[in-house]
Amino acid sequence: MLRAWDRDEQIEIVPSQASGVMARFPWIPARAYADALQLIGPGGRTWQGAAAIEQLLEILPKGRLVSWIFKIPFMRTLADRFYKWFARNRYRLGCGAHCQSRPLDVDFRDN
Repeated sequence: MLRAWDRDEQIEIVPSQASGVMARFPWIPARAYADALQLIGPGGRTWQGAAAIEQLLEILPKGRLVSWIFKIPFMRTLADRFYKWFARNRYRLGCGAHCQSRPLDVDFRDN
């Protein structure tokens, strides 16, 4: 979906399982990739989870159609809670083949 919405190719999508990710973004702990989507902006500024989704919606042309939802009071908090719940349960919810590839250096036993 991100690739389809990114008509101007403004973002680079890099799976956390790709080789060299940890070396390219050393300030992001390995566990963070398992916990939430990571969005790295210019200068290394990093957003994760619902905050990353909010930023993506602002960047992508079609995202602006729904980005207003984050302006509603308490919506950011609710979105963050929902995102954390979904992230914890994504493997049970059938997230898809891309979710089945887990980073090799992250211990998932404590989930």
